[in-house]
Amino acid sequence: MGTSKRDRIKMTPEEVGAFLAASFKVQVATLGKEREPHLVTMFYTLLDGRIAFSTYRSSQKVLNLRRDPTMTCLVEDGSEYSELRGVALYGTGRIIDDPDTRLKVGAVVGARLAGLPVPELGAPLEPEFAEAIELAMAKRVIIVMEPDRVATWDHRKL
Repeated sequence: MGTSKRDRIKMTPEEVGAFLAASFKVQVATLGKEREPHLVTMFYTLLDGRIAFSTYRSSQKVLNLRRDPTMTCLVEDGSEYSELRGVALYGTGRIIDDPDTRLKVGAVVGARLAGLPVPELGAPLEPEFAEAIELAMAKRVIIVMEPDRVATWDHRKL
């Protein structure tokens, strides 16, 4: 019996880490009031190896996560079938309202949104930039994906 196609295209943990570190857009699904999927695309960074993004405290995602923390994240790439690769993470969305975490994640995601050079996570920031990020993040929280299960595929391996 040969190895299944599914097993052949699976990414290693190292490949998953490199793929997530090289990407910056994630599709995020939470569950609405009627348990319908609420799907949005967000810019993210990695915080301790976990997908982390900022969103308004009053956003639909946050309301959904407060009601039910179930969350799925998808990061994918490729235009043709033979190039498709992705990581789907199934688990919970943890809401963080800590100012230091907001500043760290906000600086990376905010720079990317503004088209500015993206700082390293936790790197010292120019005072003016830090002040602007703190102001921009005042009404926001950070969501961190805590995965229970991960599915991966990389069709380039075939």
